[in-house]
Amino acid sequence: MSEKNNSTADRELVITRLLNSPRELVWKVWTEPQHITQWWGPTGFTNTIHEMNVKPGGVWRFMMHGLNGMDFPNKIVFNEVVKPERLVYTHSSEDENDLNSFKTTVTFEEQNGKTHLTMTAVFAAAEERNRVVKEFGAAEGGIQTINKLEAYLAKM
Repeated sequence: MSEKNNSTADRELVITRLLNSPRELVWKVWTEPQHITQWWGPTGFTNTIHEMNVKPGGVWRFMMHGLNGMDFPNKIVFNEVVKPERLVYTHSSEDENDLNSFKTTVTFEEQNGKTHLTMTAVFAAAEERNRVVKEFGAAEGGIQTINKLEAYLAKM
């Protein structure tokens, strides 16, 4: 008897962190443009938010400005918004035929006044996940992003 394996583990990039802030605050700084511009992206990156509509079908368009002066257009479409528990979105560039798009689920779990954050990005194929990790430093960039989130929360 064979069992079909639907696991996405080889296509996933997962980052978790226990944040020393209440879930409602973490949700707020994750979903409001005036806050997310202060911490989103790897160390040294800044952002210009063009629009951010956090609701199912809503779009978040922004430009990430890198250390080397390069700009990186980003488009996120929210698939699921369950305040303050979960966000599910598809992340791509402005290219409608972007083959590098991926789906991310972010969960915000309350733990004794703190927030256990889990970010899971699922790519179309393991090769694409590995390429993004190798070429763009996606794993380290994700860790740096959450480090910046944690530092921002500490100042609030």
